[in-house]
Amino acid sequence: MNQEIAVRIILESPPLGVDFAIQKGSGNNYETILKQRSAQEDLCFEFKIAVKENKAGLPDFAGPYVQGPANERFIYVDIGTAAGQFDSVWTRRLKVPLRDISAETIQQMLADSSLVLETKVPGTGKDGGPNCATVKPFPGWYLSPNP
Repeated sequence: MNQEIAVRIILESPPLGVDFAIQKGSGNNYETILKQRSAQEDLCFEFKIAVKENKAGLPDFAGPYVQGPANERFIYVDIGTAAGQFDSVWTRRLKVPLRDISAETIQQMLADSSLVLETKVPGTGKDGGPNCATVKPFPGWYLSPNP
């Protein structure tokens, strides 16, 4: 298995007027894509990531949107100045973990191209600003229809 799968990250109720974007690349060599400014609704990011099977038969994610070591992969959502909003008071990143996704879930997705791997995470943190660091508690990923 070495395929691409569709993922959807929904940021629920982010603070108003802040830019959010998906990070493509890592280190100092990255760009932000799918940039959106928060308004009254949730933000939705849809893109594809690569998946292959590791030696233990579990999914291992890769590609320009995937960060971290093999056993702790995640996706960064860049926020405020990190997303290119240079007049923002916020400079944050949100880590959306790619964990607890079973090989069966991936096989089901590969067999049915109408499915997308989706998660919903809080867009606002405890301090009232944009949620940042690793999503806690992380609600996990589930399969959803791709309209």
